[in-house]
Amino acid sequence: MRADSIPKVAEPSQSLDSKVLKRRKWTVGLFEGVFTTASFIGLNEAWYSNYPKQDFHLFNDWDEWMQTDKAGHMVSTYHGSRISADMWRWAGVDRRKAAWLGSGVTMTYLTMVEVLDGFNEKWGFSLGDMAFNLGGTGLFLAQELGWREQRIGTKFSYFPMRYDPSHSARADELFGKSDAERWLKDYNSQTYWLTFNLHSLFPGSRLPKWLNLAVGHNARVMLGGRENVWTEANGNTVDRSDVERYRRLFLSADIDLTRIPTRSRFLKSAFSFLNIIKIPAPAIEWDTRGGFRLHGLYF
Repeated sequence: MRADSIPKVAEPSQSLDSKVLKRRKWTVGLFEGVFTTASFIGLNEAWYSNYPKQDFHLFNDWDEWMQTDKAGHMVSTYHGSRISADMWRWAGVDRRKAAWLGSGVTMTYLTMVEVLDGFNEKWGFSLGDMAFNLGGTGLFLAQELGWREQRIGTKFSYFPMRYDPSHSARADELFGKSDAERWLKDYNSQTYWLTFNLHSLFPGSRLPKWLNLAVGHNARVMLGGRENVWTEANGNTVDRSDVERYRRLFLSADIDLTRIPTRSRFLKSAFSFLNIIKIPAPAIEWDTRGGFRLHGLYF
């Protein structure tokens, strides 16, 4: 379907007074400016200030965490661009300009974070991270400019991995002990998804407009970035190369919450935000050890 064949939908703020829209633009701009400044101060104090700095340098981390962290970058930039663009549309900016604004704001922010990494002794500026940042933003922007809708999206799900007792101390060291820390850091427990809206991809079908098909990626038993070998605080080297690291791929049903019809502005906003999370559903799993598994419900 060509972009020009899609019916034009009125912008949500089209009928509002220009003064109201001007205030909304100032509100969105102020919010994004304050958020960016506050988060950078918080990142520096809570994270970067704990490690020594050095001259700007590159860092090749492509082979770390079996690329699960890279998928996280793509999901973050996709939804950051989408949500920022939605806010600019609420402020009266037309769809194309809002898409460019949202994508630009998100990429600028993530690039600045990557530059901070570039001056950190422990890490560096990762070209791999930047490639996936661009991938997430590009996925959003290309669909907005070409289709004027999001037919392919990204999602995230988390379910805590049960570690072997012999691995639990290492998991606590790497990923933290609290649920909040594990939700953010535990790559073994995170699954990242590409989700395809079937009705928009096959417009002649009678499929529900909210029904999606999702392809997911997860990796397991990673006790280190590159290998299951690490050095403890006392200097002892622990070699758990006998513990096999492996990938898992999934095929599952999903729901695009933004396509559920509702007249409630609150629900529309809630659905837009919650659409970051993959809906629990039956799934087929295949892992790189060669095994298939059916899940009655996977999250």
